[in-house]
Amino acid sequence: GWICVADLPRPNAGQAIRALKETGVKEIIMLTGDRAQAALPLAEQLQLDGCAAQLLPGDKVRQLEQVLAKKAAGEQVLFTGDGINDAPVLTRADIGVAMGGAGSDAAMEAADVVLMYDDLMQLPRAIRIARQTMAIVRQNIAFSLAVKFLCLLLGAIGLVNMGLAVFADVGVMILAVLNAIRPRK
Repeated sequence: GWICVADLPRPNAGQAIRALKETGVKEIIMLTGDRAQAALPLAEQLQLDGCAAQLLPGDKVRQLEQVLAKKAAGEQVLFTGDGINDAPVLTRADIGVAMGGAGSDAAMEAADVVLMYDDLMQLPRAIRIARQTMAIVRQNIAFSLAVKFLCLLLGAIGLVNMGLAVFADVGVMILAVLNAIRPRK
């Protein structure tokens, strides 16, 4: 996917950018209201894939619309920001992430996800946790459906009684819960 970030001059921004690339993020661009003289050198220093500066909130939305038009099927565009000027873009992005520690109420209200610390390293971590969680959800659904279809098939030919079917159902639920609560990195 893509990630758009707003106003990035944070202490560990370079480390976070590298970690995001390692998670498979295709492109990272900065959309900022800051002056180009400040934003462009920062974008170059951080080795971002693009930068648009001196943007008003509507300009940021238009820039994001261009990114959304370029994305391939199955890709997601994530935007992270913390200011009131970021709220419209957070709403429009596929995934809006607000930096909650010093973020504005408007940004946190508009976002899909709020990171409670103003630490950009939490973003790659959140992406990894979200991917692991979705993998576990898919595993649980597949396992549950497989057991239910097996019980249905065996029940149709008379090999499973109601007591065994209920036991299988409860057993699948317990295994799914245990699978879901296992630790994640």
